[in-house]
Amino acid sequence: MTTAEATTPDRVGSTISTIARLPKRRDFLRIAAAKRRCAQPGLVLQTAPVPKDTSIAPGTIRVGLTATRKIGGAVIRNRARRRLRAAVRDIMTDRAKNGLDYVLIARAGTAERDYRALQKDLVAALDRCDALAQKEDNTRP
Repeated sequence: MTTAEATTPDRVGSTISTIARLPKRRDFLRIAAAKRRCAQPGLVLQTAPVPKDTSIAPGTIRVGLTATRKIGGAVIRNRARRRLRAAVRDIMTDRAKNGLDYVLIARAGTAERDYRALQKDLVAALDRCDALAQKEDNTRP
C-alpha cells in the first residue's frame, strides 16, 4: 500500500515552512500587545516573537486569522478568512521568517479584493513588519 508521503518527492534545499494555527486567545492578545503591526488595504498583519517556553517543531510558523462582525455577516467573514488562509498558504510558507507568530485580521474589502492584490498586500505587510525571510523577487506576487 502506498501513501501520499511515500510517493511525494522530498524537497531538497527548500525553505518551505509548515503552517500551524495559533491555539489560544491569549496568543492573539500577546501578539496584539507587541504592537508590531502593518495595515494594508486587504488585511492587517500583527507579529510577535514566539515565546521561549513554547514547544513547536522547527520550521513551523504559527498563524491566527480573525474577522470581526464589522466587516459583515457570517458568510462574508468566513469568505474573508478562507481567502486569508489561501494567501497564507501561498505566500507565508516560503516567505515568512521563522521564530515569529502572526495574526492576520480581515478588513472590509478582504472578501471582494482581487486575490493577486491580497497576496501583494500580504507580502508588503511582511516586508514592513520586518518579517520577510527573503526580499521579493519578480517571479511571485
